[in-house]
Amino acid sequence: MDIRHFYAESGQGIPFILLHGNGENSTYFERQIEEFSKRYHVYAIDTRGHGKTPRGSRPFTIRQFAEDLLGFMDGHRIAKAHLLGFSDGGNIAMIFAIKHPDRVNRLILNGANLNAGGVKRTVQIPIELGYKMAKRFSDKSDSAKLNAEMLGLMVNDPDVATSELAKIRARTLVVAGTKDMIKEEHTRMIAEGIPDSKLVFIKGNHFIANKNAEEFNRVVLEFMLEAQSESKG
Repeated sequence: MDIRHFYAESGQGIPFILLHGNGENSTYFERQIEEFSKRYHVYAIDTRGHGKTPRGSRPFTIRQFAEDLLGFMDGHRIAKAHLLGFSDGGNIAMIFAIKHPDRVNRLILNGANLNAGGVKRTVQIPIELGYKMAKRFSDKSDSAKLNAEMLGLMVNDPDVATSELAKIRARTLVVAGTKDMIKEEHTRMIAEGIPDSKLVFIKGNHFIANKNAEEFNRVVLEFMLEAQSESKG
């Protein structure tokens, strides 16, 4: 790998990897790390070019980030892990679960989307305009180039076909806010496309893990324990 991830680590037991959203870093999951580490060995990773993880030289795409995750797991000798991804982190987790189904234990997709069409237009239009502007000046300014790469993730990625969701074998929780920037029908379509998935909407916007942490943590842990008891049965 051309990069070495920065990550926060806490707890013991089965590995539980947390993947943040676009332009954020592992601190987004501060309240999840504290709670989940009581039961699991939690790793909260800074994605390539985010937080304290370097940009590196490889493509700045969701699929590359999924391969970076594979490298992280191999480097830490993690054969299989629970994955929780938020927004772009959810897209990374989704693609990883499609490409490497044998490496995922339980999967939680929070505010994920298959393509730009899944985002409400009131949110997506400014992103697309900002991307066009940043791309225009990307060869003249490093900050514009970085901005174009970040916004490009929300314009060009993750580009997942609905049919690909059937490749996910992990027991999956699809969760979003009642006032999420992801269209409700799009979130429902993702849940319907993944075999053996559970769908939950939590009161709030896109950032429910941060702004409604108590409810979010409760829903996630209930799902994890429910799935655990089912596997024992």
